[in-house]
Formats: sequence, C-alpha cells, structure tokens
Amino acid sequence: MEPKEPKIRVEYGTEVSIVTFEDENILDEAQIKKLEQALMPVIKENRERKLVLNFENVRFMSSAFLGLLVKVHKRVVEMEGHLQLFNLDPKIRKVFEITQLTKVFDIA
Repeated sequence: MEPKEPKIRVEYGTEVSIVTFEDENILDEAQIKKLEQALMPVIKENRERKLVLNFENVRFMSSAFLGLLVKVHKRVVEMEGHLQLFNLDPKIRKVFEITQLTKVFDIA
C-alpha cells in the first residue's frame, strides 16, 4: 500500500515560519520519510529565522519521528535559525522529558 502524503501546513512570516502537522499519528517509516522530504525545503527557505513546529493535531508519534526532529533541529541550527516545538500533547511532552530532549529543544 502506498503511504499517504504527509499533511503539513506551512505559514511563512518575516521573522518566523510555522509548520503545523495535520496528522494525528506519525508512526510509520514511510510517512516519516515523506515528512522529511516536505520539511527540508521549508528549512532552506527559513534561513536565519525562527521555525515553529506546531503539534496541535499530533497525539501519537514514533521514536523514528523523534530522530527526524533531532535532524531538523541540527539543520535549522546550521542555517543559523532557531527551532521551537509548540502545542505538544502532555503524553508527547513526557517522552521529551524522559529522553531528556527538553535540553535540546525549545518547547513552548
């Protein structure tokens, strides 16, 4: 079965770009690969600005998606930008705390 296209909404501003994840579950490897392909051009376009990843719709995510987020963070920092995670579900935030990724990410 062909994986569905990742659903993200991107809003570009002068100082900040906001990416909203539309999927409730971000779990399978193919879906995460497509998200990576969708996010990389946004990061390049975002040079030296703040990038906000809005998780308002996300309820479940896999550890592989955590790996992608670390990769996105690294690329944003390399482009002299700033990454912020926003609207994390309390259960997802707990995963960031347990893995100590709260020390890596700016979580609002």
